[in-house]
Amino acid sequence: MIELINIAKKFKNKVVLNDISLSVGKGEIMVLLGASGCGKTTQLKIIAGLVRQDRGDVVLNNKVINNSPPQERNIGFVFQDYALFPHKDAFENIAFGLKISKLPRNEVNSRVCKTMEMLEIGDFRNERISRLSGGQKQRVALARALVMDPDVLLLDEPLSALDPVLREKLREELNAILKNTGIAGIYVTHDLTEAMIVGDKIAIMNEGEIQQIDKPDEVFYRPKTEFAARFVGARNILEGRVVELNRDEATIEVINGSNPFKIRTLKYPLFERQKNISLCIHPEEVVLGLREGDNLMRGTITGIIPNGPALKITVNIAGLKLYATTTRRLLNYEVNDEVWVSFSRNAFHPLCGKKCRSPAREIPASCVRSGGSKEALCR
Repeated sequence: MIELINIAKKFKNKVVLNDISLSVGKGEIMVLLGASGCGKTTQLKIIAGLVRQDRGDVVLNNKVINNSPPQERNIGFVFQDYALFPHKDAFENIAFGLKISKLPRNEVNSRVCKTMEMLEIGDFRNERISRLSGGQKQRVALARALVMDPDVLLLDEPLSALDPVLREKLREELNAILKNTGIAGIYVTHDLTEAMIVGDKIAIMNEGEIQQIDKPDEVFYRPKTEFAARFVGARNILEGRVVELNRDEATIEVINGSNPFKIRTLKYPLFERQKNISLCIHPEEVVLGLREGDNLMRGTITGIIPNGPALKITVNIAGLKLYATTTRRLLNYEVNDEVWVSFSRNAFHPLCGKKCRSPAREIPASCVRSGGSKEALCR
């Protein structure tokens, strides 16, 4: 297991990491997700011992390793540019670390061949790095890290230099490879789809801080903060005030448009009468053209943007811009057309800054307050 406890780092007067804490268990893959410059790679370098933190502890298998040099940490690192030796062949690149460790030749050969077989790269063991494709170089770099049998494997955007088709293929293979090894992995990317496929958990980062750590579905469908919501594509942020509460439903007056309007949502425990709240809703939950639903209103289409097989639609509702996603086949409207807009009451999620569970999810009995019902908890 690898843990970061209250890690902080500045470069000159710029805060790069601010009070970072996370843990990754054996066989678990944690993805650090965020835009360039948010501190993802600096975290990896601190874990590897390449950069010293200003405050906090790095703990590996219950031992603080702050003062351990990189070569004594048993941590593998796959760099963004692979950092392979161009004048050596694939076998020699993979074997390099084992030879530096002065292992017997037969053990070096055995471990390298086993690792190359696992990654299916034995056919080009004698090929020079300069003659390999991007995907082959990526596998050699991964093999070089795995052959050392590390406790933790760090991967800094290992697929970013590949074309989209190859990237899609390899990120699925990479997840299976890391799972088979049972090594704790920390994977850096700015690609949401990649994070959802590779990670057991995702840590969304912004300006040196972790906004949310959770399972991929939790991060995507139940973001905690406005930044997290927008980053995962829930671009529709509604600011409102709770005006009515019933047994399992709430009425919210949305006030961040030019003309306030009311919507009905599921009732969350953090809702209180007259309390100001923020809600998010994914574009695919905004339904166009159906005159039915829990929340039904008229809007005007202000934009249609092609996005492969889908269309991104912007709609003005009472002075508030909302985003919807649909297909060409289902959209029978043009820009400036009026359209019925609807969304179900369970499509909204509150941005509470804490871990909010949907009322629709089953909650363990141990989490239910005495005499209460199995409704959502916000903790």
